[in-house]
Amino acid sequence: MAMSDAEVAIEAADAGAAVVAGSYGREHLRFAKSATDFATQTDLDAERAITAVLSARRPDDAREGEEFGRSGPAATARRWLIDPLCGTLNFAATTPLMVVNVALLDGERTIAAAAADPVAQETFWTDGMSAQVRHAGTDQPLVPSVATGLVEINADRPTAAASVSGQLVADVAFRAQFSPRVLSSTLGVAWVAAGRRAAYVTDGELRNDLHFAAGLALAEAAGCIITDLRGAPLGTEDGAVISASAEVHTEILGFLAPHLERLR
Repeated sequence: MAMSDAEVAIEAADAGAAVVAGSYGREHLRFAKSATDFATQTDLDAERAITAVLSARRPDDAREGEEFGRSGPAATARRWLIDPLCGTLNFAATTPLMVVNVALLDGERTIAAAAADPVAQETFWTDGMSAQVRHAGTDQPLVPSVATGLVEINADRPTAAASVSGQLVADVAFRAQFSPRVLSSTLGVAWVAAGRRAAYVTDGELRNDLHFAAGLALAEAAGCIITDLRGAPLGTEDGAVISASAEVHTEILGFLAPHLERLR
């Protein structure tokens, strides 16, 4: 029986996660990207493992990875986005907060995606219609919830300008209502879909971003509310607010508004 795109995404993400899990806690060869960022040999090896699955299962599709760039046929609307290790600095510091992301775009639309946590050994996935988490061979639906009151904040973006989302960490009024967390991995987006976080906030450009494509697809399929930082549809540069409910989404946009005006 032919594998569905979602099953291919799961297999590819799991292949990358197996590489990450196998080298977790060891010494790592590092390749500097900037003064504060680097890739490890594991990033490269995980991307190779993912690409090997996609090349075998979907040879007619294009692929774009964080470490090795584009490969496969150029004249196709189907393109796999590969983030082999989101949370590399956590991984290198033996901090178990990281995820392996694989997403399939057909034109501008994400039609399948998987995000595998190599330490927890669970894979969040979507076929574009429903969202599930697979653990020990069993799938459970992802159900967003605001119950935790935890809001994940990506304070890493952008690096060349003041971070609007990062201002929430020090916002006294915001902290009186929500509990901010800084995970530094898009694993937090999957956690919103799973009800483990009430929301996720980030600056930067996200459309067709290989770091965020899988998480955004999961959140959308799970029924989360997703806009840019001003409440408009996702654009090319104005970040994202991903929330488990419309009420929380509106509240977070309200907290963001004065920071947006002051910093921009």
